[in-house]
Formats: sequence, C-alpha cells, structure tokens
Amino acid sequence: MRIRTVVFPVAGLGTRFLPATKVLPKEMLPLIDRPLIQYAVDEALDAGCDTLVFVTNRYKHAIADYFDKAYELENKLEAAGKHELLSLIRDILPEGVRAIFVTQPEALGLGHAVLCAKPVVGNQPFAIMLADDMIWNRGPGALRQMIEIAERDHASVIAVEDVPREHTNRYGIVSSEPIDDRLSRVRGLVEKPKPDQAPSTLGVVGRYVLDGSIFEHLETTQVGSGGEIQLTDGIASLMRNKPVLAYRFKGRRFDCGNRLGMVQATVHLALEDAELHAPVVELMRERLSRE
Repeated sequence: MRIRTVVFPVAGLGTRFLPATKVLPKEMLPLIDRPLIQYAVDEALDAGCDTLVFVTNRYKHAIADYFDKAYELENKLEAAGKHELLSLIRDILPEGVRAIFVTQPEALGLGHAVLCAKPVVGNQPFAIMLADDMIWNRGPGALRQMIEIAERDHASVIAVEDVPREHTNRYGIVSSEPIDDRLSRVRGLVEKPKPDQAPSTLGVVGRYVLDGSIFEHLETTQVGSGGEIQLTDGIASLMRNKPVLAYRFKGRRFDCGNRLGMVQATVHLALEDAELHAPVVELMRERLSRE
C-alpha cells in the first residue's frame, strides 16, 4: 500500500476574498512570497507523493500557469545571470513529479470534486488536501504523518482537531473510539451538526488519506448538507466495510479560507523567517504601542 497520488480540490470561487478573487484564485493568494497552493504542494512532496491532481473549474487558469513553464521569464533571468530567482520558478515541482488538471463542470460539493478525479486516480489509495487549511509543523508534515499510519495500518485516515462546540456547524464531526492519544477509530461522522446535536467536538480538517473504493460510495451518495455531495457522507458509507481512523496531527492549522486565518498564517510565517523575524517584531511593537 504505497500512496503517491494527491487530489487538490481547487474549483471554489473564493467569495470571501472578493474582489481579489475576481481574477485570482484564492489558492494563488500569497503567504509572504509563495501562493497558498504551494504550501500544500510542498507538504505533499514531503510525504513522497509524485502525482498531483488538481480539480479546478473552467475559469481558473492561473493555477495551471503557475505549475507550467514560463519560458520567456526563464530566458530573461538566465540571460541576466539571476540564477537564484531562476531556481525559484524552475524548482516549483521537482523532476519526476507530474501535475494533472481535471475540470469540475459544476460546483456540486467537495464529494463531487473528488469524484471528478476518479479517471486519474483509479482504485488505488490516495490523499486529498484542501489548500485552505495550511498546516505548519517543524517536523514531518501532517500528510506524511497520516500516510505513514495509513500504510502501516492499511486503513483510511482523516485529520481531526478539537474545535469549539459552538463551531461544530462548520465541520464534519466524528464520534470515535480512542486507540492512543492521537489516533482513534471512527464510528460515526456527521456533516456540520448543530452544537447541541454534535456527537463530539472532534472536527475533520483538510487532510484525508482514503481507500480507492471511496469513489464507489461517492457515486451513490445522495445530495446532502447545502445541496451538495458531501465527502463526509461518502466516508461514512466507506467505514461500514473499511477501517477509517481519525488522527490528531502534529502541527498548527491556519484556516486560510477566511481573512483572519490568512493574516494569522502570514504573521506566523514571517516570525519563522530568519530575515523577517526582527523587523516584523519591531513593527508589531511599534504598532501596538500606539493602541
């Protein structure tokens, strides 16, 4: 059981970041000097994945352009002797890693977006990453942690973290039986329950490692919450005959699907940058002193 394929559902309209996302996909919004999607891709590469499947819509050309070659720019940088800058755009994807783009014809939910990748993925186990959830860790990335568990235990693995009970209506919520302090076996999964109806406060976040048979379940999944085909409903069906584990990953998640999360992630990454740390701290001190 070797997991080498990752699906990135990137067809959303990004309405929370309008007007910027009128022309720029939210996955291309920058955190410091790299777009959000690059952090997710780097995490996938850290996990040993070499096939990246982007499920996009017919209007999002910028993501494909970003991962394609820019011959004119590369030639100009090479002629100018700017080799460091040249390596930044040439090494976005290492040699041997392929990017495949699939179109989601209608916005019918995350489950439907994943289903669109079936012709590429086939029946093999694969990962799903939501770029909105930027997960930072000093050690192995969250996806690598999950893939190691999935390959070891021959099980599907979903990333979870504790969320405030008043926010359960924003997440898929699991009920589970603990195996150790980070791992548990999923017994139930509900999409966006009201706080008084949530079976727990363990919320699913944007990392999944799933058995390839999930596609069969998604094909028969009825429209659910929000009038969409929900991935959580497909996983709930999958776990009737395949083990599904919930994993509390090591790392910090930033919800970059909203403005505050983007700001938090930007500040965090700036403070982790050796060149930016001191001036950013000074800027923050100066600004806070005027409050």
